[in-house]
Amino acid sequence: MREQWTTANIPDQRGRVAVVTGANTGLGYETAKALAERGASVVLAVRDVEKGEQAAARMTGDVTVQALDLTSLDSVRTAAATLRSRLGRLDLLVNNAGVMYTPKQTTRDGFEMQFGTNHLGHFALTGLLLDLMLPVPGSRVVTVSSTGHRIRAAIRFDDLHWQRSYSRTAAYGQSKLANLMFTYELQRRLAAHGTTVAVAAHPGVSNTELIRNTPTALRLPVTWLAPLITQTPAMGALPTLRAATDPAALGGQYYGPGGRYEVKGHPRLVTSSPQSYEAAVQQRLWAVSEDLTGVRFPIADSGQSPSPAGSAPAA
Repeated sequence: MREQWTTANIPDQRGRVAVVTGANTGLGYETAKALAERGASVVLAVRDVEKGEQAAARMTGDVTVQALDLTSLDSVRTAAATLRSRLGRLDLLVNNAGVMYTPKQTTRDGFEMQFGTNHLGHFALTGLLLDLMLPVPGSRVVTVSSTGHRIRAAIRFDDLHWQRSYSRTAAYGQSKLANLMFTYELQRRLAAHGTTVAVAAHPGVSNTELIRNTPTALRLPVTWLAPLITQTPAMGALPTLRAATDPAALGGQYYGPGGRYEVKGHPRLVTSSPQSYEAAVQQRLWAVSEDLTGVRFPIADSGQSPSPAGSAPAA
């Protein structure tokens, strides 16, 4: 019988410092709450500070709040500078915040909203905080993707920001595919350092505020079916928590629900789509992301082939 990993499996987190984006609600809230309960010092990096303070007040442990708007590179840089001045070290960065199926719109920097928020904002934040992590043995960058990375997904280098046409579903798929490609390429570059690792996770289908932008034609069916096809945010956060805390987790791995079609269930190792492992596309996406954000990571490209650590599922 497959192991049922729960929050009871989270090791003691005392002494660890964690930053969780989008932690005032949903998956991020449950992730931060569980880490704090196990003793970590947790920073809720959120766009709405008032809601962040309200969320922190409902948690037990050492929890603080940091303003972060991933739709603005200025905000990302300000937040990173503040965190660098506040924190002497960083053990865990959870790139959790995201938007889903938004109408056509752009970030403050002119990026398509889903790609700009879900991928580019987190790419920049990670690059600006990584030197707090590199000296810390066992430190991890965990980025939350989605099964949506398989749906009409591709990295559209010829029109990343959907200026010629727009599909909210395909744009979401692109952003979530980018999350995985970023994780795999980041792990390749981190491998030579031997301290920090990059891991990915997805929550299956969780009943969170993300579904508020579901296209009108699907909204009613989704609402009716939600009790049958979704799981709670607490369950949806488990793959992220396992990626963040399981001592056996390796860089380049991907965790998701263990039930049928990875919709719900307790977390286990899963695999992502074949195209997500395409090294040349990962590297091209990295270069484009550096150019768009102006952020350069404090790690050199070793030139080594990507590790296939996430390519085989296990119990």
